[in-house]
Amino acid sequence: MTKINENVAIQFVKGENEKDQPEIRLFRNLDGKKGKAVYKFYKPKTITLTNYKSVQRMFLIDSEGVLSTKKIDLSISEDHVKEVKSTYNWNSEEEFERFMRFASRYANSLSQN
Repeated sequence: MTKINENVAIQFVKGENEKDQPEIRLFRNLDGKKGKAVYKFYKPKTITLTNYKSVQRMFLIDSEGVLSTKKIDLSISEDHVKEVKSTYNWNSEEEFERFMRFASRYANSLSQN
């Protein structure tokens, strides 16, 4: 099982790092300024049938601070949360560069463990 560096994490529930590694896809407008990152978690560990209604945001946490988004879609079956899709948007080159620093730190934290 892969451990996530405590200084770099993704959280849906404050204080609980999501252990499922997401599939991440990046999209940018032709001008390169605006874009989005779509995260898909296929076996989320921190979102359950008992707490999914209280999940309001996805938090991307690293040494620079916290990025967050409210764009979260859940796929739920009768007995578990099947999939979580969350979208983080940026509107400038500076926001994109900040996101990429988080993404690099997150990827490095996964590869170190």
